[in-house]
Amino acid sequence: MHCGLLCRFLWLWPYLFCLEALPIHKVQYDTKTLIKTIVTRISDISHTQSISSKQRITGLDFIPGLHPVLTLSGMDQILAIYQQILTSLPSGSVTQISNDLDNLRDLLHMLASSKSCPFPQTRGALKTLEDLDGVLEASLYSAEVVVLSRLQRSLQDMLQELDFSPEC
Repeated sequence: MHCGLLCRFLWLWPYLFCLEALPIHKVQYDTKTLIKTIVTRISDISHTQSISSKQRITGLDFIPGLHPVLTLSGMDQILAIYQQILTSLPSGSVTQISNDLDNLRDLLHMLASSKSCPFPQTRGALKTLEDLDGVLEASLYSAEVVVLSRLQRSLQDMLQELDFSPEC
């Protein structure tokens, strides 16, 4: 009787082991898919193609630039800044992108927790954007184009980084 129960448990062991690893791969796949979706949404906004992500515009230095190697917490911090900027823009075309960034940050938190990474709380704790309203009033169109262009490039960098299983 006990031998039969043990044999069934041993027979199920490989399936139980696979069930543990599968969700993390699914979360990573969902993260990559969402990044590709956001990049496509940005590409669909026609005026984002008119400026380079490397171009510097006075007063917009607070917008994150390009980061070659990113950690999960670094990705989250960058996305938090972009999300705060996007919610400050009056354009309706960026509302869905902002919502997608929130979902992307949640997926990054799930990836980080799977690696037992301590994640700093960045929600609502951003101090780098104190002068945002003044800059947006002075150059709203330029700010939106620069933000979306740099966000798109940052997301593409994150997508590549996720292929190498980034550190905490």
